Amino acid sequence: MTKISELKKGSTVYLMGICGTAMASLAGLLKDRGFQVSGSDANPYPPMSTQIESLGIQIKKGYRAENLHPKPDFVIVGNVISANNPEAQELMKLGIPYTSLPQAMGDFIIGPRDSVCISGTHGKTTTTSMMAWVAEVCEKHPGFLIGGIPLNFSKSFRNPEKDLFIIEGDEYDTAFFDKVPKFIHYKPRYTILTSVEFDHADIYKDLDDVKKAFSRLMEITRTDGQILAWAEDANIQSLLPKAKAPVLTYGLKKGDVTAQILKTDHQGTSFRVNFKGQDLGEFHFALSGEYNVLNALAVIGLSHILKFDLQKVKEALNAFQGVKRRQEVLGEPRGVLVIEDFAHHPTAVKETIRGIKEKYPERKIWAVFEPRSATSRRKIFQKDYVRAFELADEALIAEAYDQSKLDTENRFSSQELVADLQASGHSSHVYAKVDDIVSDLSHKTQKGDLILIMSNGGFDGIYEKLMKAMG
Repeated sequence: MTKISELKKGSTVYLMGICGTAMASLAGLLKDRGFQVSGSDANPYPPMSTQIESLGIQIKKGYRAENLHPKPDFVIVGNVISANNPEAQELMKLGIPYTSLPQAMGDFIIGPRDSVCISGTHGKTTTTSMMAWVAEVCEKHPGFLIGGIPLNFSKSFRNPEKDLFIIEGDEYDTAFFDKVPKFIHYKPRYTILTSVEFDHADIYKDLDDVKKAFSRLMEITRTDGQILAWAEDANIQSLLPKAKAPVLTYGLKKGDVTAQILKTDHQGTSFRVNFKGQDLGEFHFALSGEYNVLNALAVIGLSHILKFDLQKVKEALNAFQGVKRRQEVLGEPRGVLVIEDFAHHPTAVKETIRGIKEKYPERKIWAVFEPRSATSRRKIFQKDYVRAFELADEALIAEAYDQSKLDTENRFSSQELVADLQASGHSSHVYAKVDDIVSDLSHKTQKGDLILIMSNGGFDGIYEKLMKAMG
């Protein structure tokens, strides 16, 4: 069967699930290499759908057998596609050569290059974006694939000019025909591991199952490379004996690379870094939150190992603008600051609210949340979300996104979360419709307040609706 590396320029490549964050990036990489790219998705939404459209790539909405007619030369199958998907069945019937996204990335894009794989339950996208930008400012001309759109580049992908490729290493599975974590295919020479918690309850049965996936990453990182791991995460520490490569740890209180936070305000965060007893000086970036300082520590540590110019590393971090949908300021209508974030795991929700609170201590925080991810729609973290919202002044909780395929006893309850928050003295409300959230926010918020909207999906267009309602 034809391999993707054997395709000639001008060949037609079709992507099933094209609007996934990584799939949209691969679509761009392939188009840049001269292929004719198209694809399908059940529910295209920004920012990836708009990125794809801006590249002149056609998106077919909905999965249908006829989408594979006329036959493309090659197909990339996303991990949202099941074996009984009508396009998957037509693919097998027609005998079109195919592969998964991670296999295509490893074989065709990364190849023999030095791969920097940035993985973990939290912080992957921001850390990957930061690492790519630092490498760019340090004139390494990296290729990259990121599960979001870094504002410094305006695209989530770039083909490599030299021998360095930086990639977000997702632990989610590869495809229905290849049930391993994506990062297995990414040939890591350098690995950053930011955190390990239970997540993706649709494919992992418990924390031990998740740890087995990450232990494989420890095992496959090249022995002539380097692993940088968060020192204060007990789950990570239990995996490090599996590592074949040298290990360097980082943290705020312990590790080979440590940081002392000096100041957090509207301008961002300043911190001083120590690398194995060596003072690397003061760094500053526009982000807030201890978790973002940890992300930066990993990047600084690897940059130092790779002998990047330290002054340019500082300049890069100072100029780092962040990632779309990660603490992204949408505007300040009527003096109310509106910020969007991708947070959906309870730890991410908690730390995002904490970081925003530290950056804007004088503002009243209205935290708006849609339980949408495979894990947040399940009951497993029901009580954890209560603690996650305790720092918010007001918590506005939407009904969980489509739970129709979940058993009733396994479904997350927005009503129960709101009842628990109210019982512990926190103002909270549940909403069945996004329009009602928008109405309440537009009428109840006052100048100087802050609205933080958290979802890993389209949230029924709440962002545009809110900005329009508030003028």
